[in-house]
Amino acid sequence: MAHRTVLTDRQRAALFDLPTVEAEMLHHYTLSDDDLEIIRARRRPHNRFGFALQLCALRYPGRLLTPGEVIPLAVTRFLAAQVGLKPDDLAGYATREETRHEHLATLREQYGYRMFSGRGARDLKGWLQDAAEGARSNDDLARRFVEQCRATRTILPGVTIIERLCADALVAAERRIESRIAERLDDAMRTRLDALLTEDAGGSVTRFVWLRQFEAGQNSADMNRLLDRLEFLQRLGLTETVLAGVPPHRIARLRRQGERYFAGDLRDISGDRRLAILAVCVLEWRSALADAIVETHDRIVGKTWREAKSRRDARAEDAKAALKDTLQSFATLGSALLEAHEDRASLEEAVDNAGGWLSLKGLVATAAQLTDTLAADPLAHVGHGYHRFRRYAPRMLRTLDIRAAPVAEPLLAASTIIAGTETTEILPLTFLRRGSKWLRHLNADGGDAGRLWEVAVLFHLRESFRSGDVWLAHSRRFGDLKEALVPAEVARATPKLAMPFEPDIWLADRKARMSDALRRLARAAKAGAIPGGSIEDGVLKIDRLTAAVPEEAEAMVLDLYKRLPEIRVTDLLLEVDDEVGFTEAFTHLHTGVPCKDRIGLLNVLLAEGLNLGLSKMAGATNTHDYFQLSRLSRWHVEGEAMSRALAKVIEAQSALPMARFWGAGQTASSDGQFFPTTRQGEAMNLINAKYGQEPGLKAYTHVSDQFGPFATQTIPATVNEAPYILDGLLMTGAGQNIREQYADTGGFTDHVFAVTALLGFQFIPRIRDLPLKRLYLFDPAACPKELKGLIGGKIKEPLVTANWPDILRSAATMVAGVMPPSQLLRKFAAYPRQHELALALREIGRVERTLFIIDWLLDADMQRRAQIGLNKGEAHHALKNALRIGRQGEIRDRSAEGQHFRMAGLNLLAAIIIYWNTKHLGEAVTSRHRAGLDCSPGLLAHISPLGWAHILLTGEYRWPKRA
Repeated sequence: MAHRTVLTDRQRAALFDLPTVEAEMLHHYTLSDDDLEIIRARRRPHNRFGFALQLCALRYPGRLLTPGEVIPLAVTRFLAAQVGLKPDDLAGYATREETRHEHLATLREQYGYRMFSGRGARDLKGWLQDAAEGARSNDDLARRFVEQCRATRTILPGVTIIERLCADALVAAERRIESRIAERLDDAMRTRLDALLTEDAGGSVTRFVWLRQFEAGQNSADMNRLLDRLEFLQRLGLTETVLAGVPPHRIARLRRQGERYFAGDLRDISGDRRLAILAVCVLEWRSALADAIVETHDRIVGKTWREAKSRRDARAEDAKAALKDTLQSFATLGSALLEAHEDRASLEEAVDNAGGWLSLKGLVATAAQLTDTLAADPLAHVGHGYHRFRRYAPRMLRTLDIRAAPVAEPLLAASTIIAGTETTEILPLTFLRRGSKWLRHLNADGGDAGRLWEVAVLFHLRESFRSGDVWLAHSRRFGDLKEALVPAEVARATPKLAMPFEPDIWLADRKARMSDALRRLARAAKAGAIPGGSIEDGVLKIDRLTAAVPEEAEAMVLDLYKRLPEIRVTDLLLEVDDEVGFTEAFTHLHTGVPCKDRIGLLNVLLAEGLNLGLSKMAGATNTHDYFQLSRLSRWHVEGEAMSRALAKVIEAQSALPMARFWGAGQTASSDGQFFPTTRQGEAMNLINAKYGQEPGLKAYTHVSDQFGPFATQTIPATVNEAPYILDGLLMTGAGQNIREQYADTGGFTDHVFAVTALLGFQFIPRIRDLPLKRLYLFDPAACPKELKGLIGGKIKEPLVTANWPDILRSAATMVAGVMPPSQLLRKFAAYPRQHELALALREIGRVERTLFIIDWLLDADMQRRAQIGLNKGEAHHALKNALRIGRQGEIRDRSAEGQHFRMAGLNLLAAIIIYWNTKHLGEAVTSRHRAGLDCSPGLLAHISPLGWAHILLTGEYRWPKRA
């Protein structure tokens, strides 16, 4: 059987090379007294040395030494020091082959090692078959297999045998899963699924291709197109049970394959695999379509609200001229009345002279109308959206499987009336809060109350989906929040939680800390010793923090960058990939094998990073045409691969000597960067007035103190950034190393304060309007008099205590990765009538925010650390603005996936440039040091690897033939 190469040289080395890093040698190669006694039983020095080396190699990586293998000098020195020999003593080892075999026999007898053969090999092969279903890649399974061999003291077989075993096991696991899914389909369902590949959906596309062409829309026409697809999939009648027991990553991979195959190619695939892909796509698209429908409804409600506000503002603007005339007429009448009153003349005559009573009556009516117009809120105009809602809402409500918590059952009942599944003469209002503005408008609308009532139901449905009071069955984004939270026993076993399991312990600790903090702040206020601020008459005043960058740093930056070589971006990518191997992260979506066309893949990544698109890149490169690049993009480039590649670059950059001058990788900042989109963004609720009237998106990026952009997300320009802070910290390896997280004002909410504290992160936001923020205390009456003016209220302890178990469950759910933390936090923040869990988290956040504000006021070093961290994050914006040279800097992709790839590609390219700059700045520092120039760590801390003037980014992208 031909050998199947499924691991790269770098992956092989990671699994089978002897360790050379001191920490790893200390862990794996430290010999015990018993080991040394057995080793010293060998007669000659070289045999003692060789025996010790064989023992260590069997322990880690778990293999035999090969004849003629070159042993790293670091290993020989480490072992020589322990066995009392010199590194050169190894030279004469195993000149007799028999000696090596004798030593192996002794090692097996003394330590219980066994060869990969017989029953042990059969057991490991059986274990491998089971493990293959849960493995995510060839590299992942090979690593698991090697670790299992070590655990069972089985000597590793040759690398080619391991590769063949893992490749065969993965193929077999894939076929088993495909067969398992296919066997659960009856003949009628198989026929219906296969028909998707042949049935014409109009427009020269098959039903299968038509079904996968969907995104969240922006109007009722888009909504009805989504409903067409969802209703079709529902009519197929496929149940979720066909995927029972299938690992989620296997489902995701089959879905991604289905989204990349053309219908003709899929028809040519073997039966079980074809049916498995079709079944997974039907169920996954059904769920995704339902989510897209809810998202589209959310956008339509938002658009209706914006239009209502515009109508109100337009009417107020139109009323200005009439208001001026009315006021002038009233002024004339008033003057006439006052004059008559002073002259004791007839007031009636004065009115007649000023226009008469009829004119006055008209003025009063006009004034009343103007008062109503100027006082109107947007709810007076939302009824104009009735016809828009009517075009899809009844159908949407009949199609979606909406469930509700008890608090939202009246709303769900009202929605059935709109759906037409229930009839009533009296429209229920119990879903509205007492005193609601909606009630006032409904009572005032008379004959149009029915239309406004429907609009009110649909507006409240949107808010309830956002908060989780209503949900969809089998949904990722809008599923049942209570089902998503991990059980209490899992929460208790979560090591990442930084809070005790008993609320009384946490409350006692926070009370003591708050009491001490208040005393310190009061003393500082009384003595006028608050760094950069003061509290006078209960009012907090803060001075602007000044920069503390030495003047010499600027000259050093210029000198170091002059020492960097000029380089084409193509050569830069090749150099970094040679050292880091980030292209190995882009495995084939079906086979799991790393991409063999490295230059083609780099072209695709460069096209994403520079915002060129594949067609422009095909015209600019000297190696590939559009169809070659498109094929590589379709089968190798996806979100998880981008994240894996980024993690490789970030890890490598943080290990470079120069990076240590900037930090230890334990602090980070996060910030959003605005990117303009095409005009379609206006209708998609993507305009944020902060950035003008231009529609756009934001890339929300986390940057470590070593300048590595270790996480990025694409978010709408209109949303609050705060919920996304924890995504980057919890869902990446680099993020979990962070201890202090900095953010600007947009990243701050009480919920974020609460959850970061629960998970052990020190959250340090720069709050722009800090003097206006209030302190919340356990006992406001005991507050020092100097601080009375800063108090905002009392912490509700019973609320925290009653909800403590669910608070811990929420935090543990975020750690477990069941759903992105941002999704959970958005639900907590969404609803004005928040449930108790959200309110309890707010109370915890108020405690943590109060403690933070006091620490911030008293700790100038904390303020400066935050300033430096945030400056590093903001400095990234300039580099990314320089890189997105294509398409006038606009993100023109309409699909969410395309937008994500564009942002992720830009972030990956920035990280690659930062790695290259970090490495070569280190070499420039060495050169500067040799020249006798100042290279003090204090100055090097102010150097940044974000320059790009020395990199040729534009023109033709030519690649050397050697690559």
